[in-house]
Amino acid sequence: MMRTRRFDLTEHLSEDALDRAINEAQKADEGRLVRRLCFVKNLYAGDVLEEAARRVGVSQANSSRWAHAWNDAGVDGLRPSFGGGRPPKLSGKQFAELCDILEEGKPWTPREIHTLIKDRYGVTYDPAHLSRKLRESGMHYAKPRPMDPRRPDDADEILAERLAEALGEESSEKTEEEEPIVFGFFR
Repeated sequence: MMRTRRFDLTEHLSEDALDRAINEAQKADEGRLVRRLCFVKNLYAGDVLEEAARRVGVSQANSSRWAHAWNDAGVDGLRPSFGGGRPPKLSGKQFAELCDILEEGKPWTPREIHTLIKDRYGVTYDPAHLSRKLRESGMHYAKPRPMDPRRPDDADEILAERLAEALGEESSEKTEEEEPIVFGFFR
């Protein structure tokens, strides 16, 4: 047998005003508020808490909390009120200063950046999070190499030789018996 519980709901708005509030919340792209207002509309229509909660897909605990918030403060009581997450460890000014330091100096290793942040600001970041924050600010990690370490010493000579072969330029050392070079794309 399903347990039903009636709830004494305060009617802060008429049904028409509630419909207008739902439409305004939809236009303002406040999906969470729309869902909560639809829950209240179901209660206005005579649903018990469990039925109204089932219709909008919410748990009974949340439905009770929403109903009490509606009774206490109306539409404003149903507005989600979360702080937006944990505050950053470095303020915007500190992070901008860090970026300036990293841009002006030598190449930095990730370990050196972590040490700099810990020594200068007294905080630590997870390496993955720090690299994400630095990429978001436009910085990218790269190993500075003036030259590819795999490059042979005589790379220029090899290139010139291969170009001459590819362009069909005959050198005095070649014989006519060599196979021609074929260009193409294969799968």
